[in-house]
Amino acid sequence: MINVIGVRFRPAGKVYFFDPAGMDIKTGDHVIVETARGIEFGHVVLGSRTVDEEKVVQPLKPVIRMATAADEETERRNKEKEKDAFGICLEKIKKHNLQMKLIDAEYTFDNNKVLFYFTADGRIDFRELVKDLAAVFKTRIELRQIGVRDETKIMGGIGICGRPLCCHTYLSEFIPVSIKMAKEQNLSLNPTKISGVCGRLMCCLKNEEETYEELNSKLPNIGDYVTTDDGLKGEVHSVSVLRQLVKVVVTVGKDEKEIREYPVESLKFRPKRRRERVNVDAELKQLEALEKREGKSKLDNN
Repeated sequence: MINVIGVRFRPAGKVYFFDPAGMDIKTGDHVIVETARGIEFGHVVLGSRTVDEEKVVQPLKPVIRMATAADEETERRNKEKEKDAFGICLEKIKKHNLQMKLIDAEYTFDNNKVLFYFTADGRIDFRELVKDLAAVFKTRIELRQIGVRDETKIMGGIGICGRPLCCHTYLSEFIPVSIKMAKEQNLSLNPTKISGVCGRLMCCLKNEEETYEELNSKLPNIGDYVTTDDGLKGEVHSVSVLRQLVKVVVTVGKDEKEIREYPVESLKFRPKRRRERVNVDAELKQLEALEKREGKSKLDNN
């Protein structure tokens, strides 16, 4: 076991572990640490605690110091300078007529580097742009191309649920999502209804996936034949996953059929460990292209 603290450098960003170096550091404190980018100002989101050494990337760097009032002022000034840097970079992009969308500007704490995040449809030759920016800021310049999901995470917004976007508020890493998750939850496969602000599948499709898999495993498939507790046999017409109810077309008289609803516990059928779909819906085939796009987004985010 090893003693660590968890630090974030951006809202809803990835949490990095650091050695508290014997200091009493609590959640909500600000610290100065050394990273691959240089000296950084970080927000403590996990107070001092012990974790397994396997969960820590070695070597574990120590905290340099607790943030002072001067450090807080430096961070505030950097945020103000980032606004100016963003405007200057926009002008330079327009001057060079580059087909790129500037998303954000960021200063490292020690001002040794200015990072500009942008999106573009393809590769951009921004060598002349970098030269212009370096001449203005007199420091190292880094332009980083990001994907549409990262763009949305930085910009933020409101989802179709009416709440702030998960990726901008608390989701530190993007979760793999697929069309199969929407299918498992009996959601519409219309891309406009299951896609987020970024145009990719909504991250929240993952939230209830395990619950639906468990509930679906207890239900028969539509079209299966079942035996009811009152001795009738019939074909499954529809199922209610959350209520665990099954509508069955049963024969109650001479060629007289009726749809009746039963709790799944009162039916006899061959249970399945997982939902098996032998026939792939035509809708699903049409949406295979969307799933491929989703896979490409994951590569972009990595």
